[in-house]
Amino acid sequence: MQLEIVTPDKKVFQGEVSEASFPGANGAFQVLKNHAPLVSALAKGTVSFTTREGKQSMIVDGGVVEIKDNNIVLLAEKVLS
Repeated sequence: MQLEIVTPDKKVFQGEVSEASFPGANGAFQVLKNHAPLVSALAKGTVSFTTREGKQSMIVDGGVVEIKDNNIVLLAEKVLS
């Protein structure tokens, strides 16, 4: 799956991931390959994902995530770390 994390200022991450977890506004959720299409608001919390190099994570201060056709786009208000 392709994951892209973008803030209003810059592209924070773009690359291939095997799984990703998000702090949804109604609770945390995980995305694996061939996930059903989804658009979700995000709460402040930790986004984590696994690349070939290993597990990575960052804290986002809200935003929106769209999942469609093994592409994930996260539009974050701010990435804190």
